[in-house]
Amino acid sequence: MSFPVALQLYSVRDEFKANATETMKQIKEMGYDGVEFAGLNTTPYGTDRLCKQCGLIPISAHVPFVDMLNDAAGEFYKYKEIGCKYVAVPYLSGIHRPGHPNFDYVMENIATIGRAAKDYGMQLLYHNHEFEFMKLNGKYALDLLYENVPADRLQTELDVCWVKVGGEDPVEYIKKYAGRAPVVHLKDFVGSVDGAAYELIGSAEGKAPERPSDFEFRPVGSGCQDIPAIVKAAEAAGTEWLVVEQDKPSMGLSPMECAKKSIEYLRSIGV
Repeated sequence: MSFPVALQLYSVRDEFKANATETMKQIKEMGYDGVEFAGLNTTPYGTDRLCKQCGLIPISAHVPFVDMLNDAAGEFYKYKEIGCKYVAVPYLSGIHRPGHPNFDYVMENIATIGRAAKDYGMQLLYHNHEFEFMKLNGKYALDLLYENVPADRLQTELDVCWVKVGGEDPVEYIKKYAGRAPVVHLKDFVGSVDGAAYELIGSAEGKAPERPSDFEFRPVGSGCQDIPAIVKAAEAAGTEWLVVEQDKPSMGLSPMECAKKSIEYLRSIGV
């Protein structure tokens, strides 16, 4: 059950922005094997050098859908220079989501972006939230996306927190996409979602929650997820990388302390 584990740098975004070199060194010292980017604060060349200096593998990057739509070549060239194998659509804004007329357009353009990624020797992924678990004509929008875009153009980056929030079992969903799940996002949490969860990640799009939420992101192994079962399913599905992500710190810990607690737990269970 041994896996390489990366940290999504969004988890420690303020620290990375303030001092990328020291943050990356500490991530390596914690025991992480790689990183996934959520934006850069230096040139691709400088980022490549930093990864090599710290001994971290740059496995992938989250790049906004609109940015790739507007300049796919520029985005793929940038992350190819760093050495990333994958680029992921991280999130869809309201007008691009399922339930809006634009969603068909979004699926068509994801297919086009996926083809462009192949031209650069990279693979496009899709990182889900819970809104893709809206049903359209009796099927989840997430499944329609993967049905409509060929597997060679789009692979999954299943986020196990949002799969569970969406009402599905992360273990079963990873199994469902066996052979198409090279990267799995490990994210733990407690509580229930009532609309306030997106406020926690700064993506509520101006909507205030109607009532207080008991939802809280947690370090991996400190929440409600069955992490050993998820890891076992990922292994059976042919997953190459596990990526830890925690959108907001919790339990009185700093973002870096949360990241450390997550990797320590994973190593304690043999990952």
